[in-house]
Amino acid sequence: MNEESSNEPQPQARHSTLVTRRFTIITHSPEETVSLGRELAKEVQPPCLVLLEGELGSGKTTLVKGIVASLASISEDEVTSPSFTLVHEFGAEGTVYHADLYRVEGAHDLATLGLDDVLGRDTTVLVEWGQKFGEYLQRPCVRIFCEHLGGDDRRITVERST
Repeated sequence: MNEESSNEPQPQARHSTLVTRRFTIITHSPEETVSLGRELAKEVQPPCLVLLEGELGSGKTTLVKGIVASLASISEDEVTSPSFTLVHEFGAEGTVYHADLYRVEGAHDLATLGLDDVLGRDTTVLVEWGQKFGEYLQRPCVRIFCEHLGGDDRRITVERST
């Protein structure tokens, strides 16, 4: 993995020490992307909202596999995209939620997912297609931007958002 980082001072993150600065890492295989997810899991402990953005095939679900597997103490194979069910719950008493907003078309659809209830608890919530959250977002979070660079290479940028 290669790391690029800005030297701009960032505000102290409430939920994480890793995201006190913006950084970018390039991974060269799905295994490296999952491994990065496992490292990020150490820094996105509850309560935390993680919004993932990027085109289809940019590595969002692969990264989430590492995060969820680590937080919920399960195998990466148990983590799949919730494209059709929209939200998956993991861990004891729902400590990790993985949502996919790809098929969500508006505020009404978003409101029916029940994410308000989940965000009010001591959980880590990972949301693919996080840009669809829009004005619905009313709490600090971590934003992750994934970009497909060709082959197995992915550029992953992580930053704190308020």
